[in-house]
Amino acid sequence: MTDELVFYTHPMSRGRIVRWALEESGQPYRTEIVEYGPAMQAPGFRALNPMGKVPVLSHGGTVVTETAAICAYLADAFPAAQLAPAVEDRRRGPYYRWLFFAAGPVEAAVSNAACGFVVPEEKRAMVGHGTLAAVLDVLEGAVSRGDYLLGDRFTMADLYLGSQVGWGMMFGMVERRPAFERYWERLAARPAALRARQIDDALMAERGEATTPE
Repeated sequence: MTDELVFYTHPMSRGRIVRWALEESGQPYRTEIVEYGPAMQAPGFRALNPMGKVPVLSHGGTVVTETAAICAYLADAFPAAQLAPAVEDRRRGPYYRWLFFAAGPVEAAVSNAACGFVVPEEKRAMVGHGTLAAVLDVLEGAVSRGDYLLGDRFTMADLYLGSQVGWGMMFGMVERRPAFERYWERLAARPAALRARQIDDALMAERGEATTPE
């Protein structure tokens, strides 16, 4: 099938986010597990992603890498799932804003903190996130205005940003603020999120790896 969705992933990677996105899209897809190490550096896989990393999505002749880009692609490729506002919808702007806030400032701030790197005060204007505290304050405001980032409508922006919040709290990189906990509990209870987690946890169990904590 020329339009087949093929999902290259590892069950202990950011591919878990894409798995959830695929389950939300409602489309059939085929999973190809790529093991860490030589398999990710093999010429065949690097032809798909020269970075030698998962996740990767192949859809017919289109290859998409980078988790946020894959989420955005799926939302646009399958509009019947209503995972993104239409182009003419004024909420499209806020949707993009929060999707890329998560992919930019949130990802950078949390990753730097996890690595023990603190941007010197005199250099903060040079980086997109400034400080982790500033990012978390903005994030708290965004998730406190309604059930979802766009009010009462769930979108891929919630899926991607919420995943950053959930994983960040799980591993102690994001403060467990009440607003974050309420937001993540709401998202994690979605049927597609539960299905995705069950699939990846089962794959990890097959490998004798510990599943993600509750």
